Amino acid sequence: HSNVLTHISSVDLEKHSPESTFRVVFQLLSLYYAQPTEAERDVWNQVNSVLQESESMLAGLQSYKGAGQEIRDAIQNPSDLMHQERAWNSVCPLVIKLKTFYCFSVRLEKALYSLLTCLTCPPYTPTQHLEKEQALAKQFAEILHFTLRFDELKMRIPAIQNDFSYYRRTISRNRINNMNLDIESEVNNEMANRMSLFYAEATPMLKTLSTATTNFVSENKTLPLENTTDCLSTMASVCKVMLETPEYSSRFSSEDTLLFCMRVMVGVIILYDHVHPNGAFTKLSKIDMKGCIKVLKEQPIDNVEGLLNALKFTTKHLNDESTPKNIRAMLQ
Repeated sequence: HSNVLTHISSVDLEKHSPESTFRVVFQLLSLYYAQPTEAERDVWNQVNSVLQESESMLAGLQSYKGAGQEIRDAIQNPSDLMHQERAWNSVCPLVIKLKTFYCFSVRLEKALYSLLTCLTCPPYTPTQHLEKEQALAKQFAEILHFTLRFDELKMRIPAIQNDFSYYRRTISRNRINNMNLDIESEVNNEMANRMSLFYAEATPMLKTLSTATTNFVSENKTLPLENTTDCLSTMASVCKVMLETPEYSSRFSSEDTLLFCMRVMVGVIILYDHVHPNGAFTKLSKIDMKGCIKVLKEQPIDNVEGLLNALKFTTKHLNDESTPKNIRAMLQ
């Protein structure tokens, strides 16, 4: 590998020759074969054991069929035990499924924390880290990719919150004395409270990662904040350059790679906006927000609607006074 990355800061990425920038982009985003070095192996294995389950989480969420009809029948026929039982027996397995997703988010949070620790530690710059630890950089990108996909799906399933609130109401009324209440040993009250907070978020996985990144910064007070924010802004720039430059984007064989890039870009923008005191949208931000939003808006709306919504609803500083009006207008 050339030392391309070491010469590229997040701000002047665009000034480099197309060939060298493409190599950076390609290294960062197409590291399908990035093998961990010995130094990376422990963290890579830990994160990999989490990522290996991500596809089954998405499949589980995709196949989520709510218990809307059964719940409506039960509510309309309050004294009919058969309807009550049917609704309860439909909701319980769904709640177990929702617990699985929630527990996965806790593991994802720990994985992200480990990656941030490796990708920000002195004495290297963010670009040096991305070059030295390509396998970990790829995992970081994969976590963001999963997170955006999960939240895009979740936004389209209002049944999740309906099912869960019916479950909680039923448990608290305890009307179903003779029914399968074994579930309480699986989902006790404390777990149910945490799940409630998680699913109340429009984008629960992103919120989890934003909180994890914020905690990472506040718990590592001796680490300069720039180590974290520059790592994020560098990744955002790399994605943006790749998406807006036809000679790169045309070399990617599938639409999936473009979607991967867009999700990673939006993910790092949201994390940056949560951890940088002034956020991602100010004129002084190291992320070219106007360019990032523009490149999203040039894509088919079906591919980017969820991502634009994530920028609208999961960022922290979009509605600050310091956000230029033209950028706010782009996201209206």
